[in-house]
Amino acid sequence: MTTESSTSSSTYSSKASTTMAVARWHEAAYVDIDGEGTKMGDDVYIPHRGLTTSETDYTYTGELEGTGTARMIGAYGNPAGGAVFEAYEQFTGSIAGQEGSCVWRVSGTYADKTVRSHLTVIPGLGTGGLEGLVGEADMVLSEESGGEAYGFVLSYDWR
Repeated sequence: MTTESSTSSSTYSSKASTTMAVARWHEAAYVDIDGEGTKMGDDVYIPHRGLTTSETDYTYTGELEGTGTARMIGAYGNPAGGAVFEAYEQFTGSIAGQEGSCVWRVSGTYADKTVRSHLTVIPGLGTGGLEGLVGEADMVLSEESGGEAYGFVLSYDWR
C-alpha cells in the first residue's frame, strides 16, 4: 500500500511518526440491503450496500510504539462504490517515551481504492504517561501497492 500522511493542524508543538500494521481484522454486515457483497476469507464480509461493524487490532512501531484495539461502524454503497466510517480505538504503549493508554476517534471515507481518515485524540481518556495527551493526524492509505501497513504522523501536545 502506498501512503501519504499530512498533519491536519500546525497548532501542536510535537510530532511522532509511526507505522501501523493490521494484526487482526474482522468485519461483518449487520444490514445487507441487496444481499450482495464481497467475502474475504473467513473473517470479512462487506456488502455492496449496507452497514458493517468491524473489530481490528493494530501494532505500532516507530515514535509511537504499542498496540491498538479499534471498533468501527461502516456504511457502504455511496454512488462511487465506497464507504464512510467512524471508529474508536484504544492505543496502549508509548509516545515520546511516555507510557500509558489513550483513545482516539477515527473518521474517514473509502473510495477509488483509497482510505482517507482523520484521527483525533479524545481528551480525558488517557492513562499513565499519556494522560493529558491531545493531538490529531490525517492519513491517506492507497491499496494500489497491497499490504496491511501504513505510516502517519501524529501532531500532539500535553495539556
